[in-house]
Amino acid sequence: MERYFVDLDVSKDETAICVRREDGRVVRSGKAPTDPEEICAALKGLKKGLVRVVLETGRMSNWLYGELERRGLPAICVDARQAHAVLSQMHNKTDANDAAMLADLARTGFFRKVEVKSQRGQELRALLTAREAAIGARRNVENTIRGLLASFGVRLPKEPRNYDARIRCVLEGNDGLARIILPLLTLRTEALRQAASLTKELVRRTRERDECMRLMTIPGVGTVTAAAFVATIDTPERFLRSRSVGAYAGLTSRRYQSDAVDYGGRISKRGDRLLRTMLYEAANSLLCRVKPGVGQELKDWATALKQRTNHKTAVVALARKLAVMMHAIWISGATFKPREA
Repeated sequence: MERYFVDLDVSKDETAICVRREDGRVVRSGKAPTDPEEICAALKGLKKGLVRVVLETGRMSNWLYGELERRGLPAICVDARQAHAVLSQMHNKTDANDAAMLADLARTGFFRKVEVKSQRGQELRALLTAREAAIGARRNVENTIRGLLASFGVRLPKEPRNYDARIRCVLEGNDGLARIILPLLTLRTEALRQAASLTKELVRRTRERDECMRLMTIPGVGTVTAAAFVATIDTPERFLRSRSVGAYAGLTSRRYQSDAVDYGGRISKRGDRLLRTMLYEAANSLLCRVKPGVGQELKDWATALKQRTNHKTAVVALARKLAVMMHAIWISGATFKPREA
């Protein structure tokens, strides 16, 4: 039976399709609407011989991967950065050429498979992203208001403590400026309301998941950090060692080695940005805000490192340690237990 290797070069409206045989010959190519049913129809007659159906990571890859798998296609998601490194060697970049080159990657097996998140993990990640967007909208509006007032020489007083009241206080008697600033103040209020609503939903979902509650027993790890970790890692079994999670989050240093040259650099920052940020904030909270008591050994370790290096280096190292610890706790089904004195 003939064996076939397929690549899908996915875009918003259309998907370029290229099918290669095991000997490398292109047996089918063309385009289809970016719809699972249409793509399956384009591969009609080849389903029994399909070995791999490869698509790159992208905005639509999670959805399309899941839909193709449900239809019985051997879908594989590959790292877009690796695919870009290969495709950059072509003189003429077209969707058809991209699909043909990636179909060759599928045939040779020269690719790095990416684990696609579950539906539950995607929903939790979407909730975190929406919450960050609402908080960012509030922050952007506040910065805009502050900048506009400063351009008119208006400075915000320290009293009253309520932000809304302070803005209205400085706008008294200035109707022209009030007609500009007050709509922005309404936007800020709505952003705060929606951020609070999303935070409430995040707390509810976090409390429903046993792994999140166990992760929150670690000092410094709160609802958002636990949710970000669970949503990003999704399947902890794919890491053979807990130490690998630190590298996955981009919290390990880069290394360059060639002949007699061998040195390390700053952290790679190659992992998920949201997870890395949350881990850094959790580590900083543990080092600076958590009261003495539970987790004191972690704080003492980071404090000793801070004295030898600097604050940021100590926080990054502690963030990596937290990531490793969180994975180990998730896998083992245990909770955080401080060392006995």
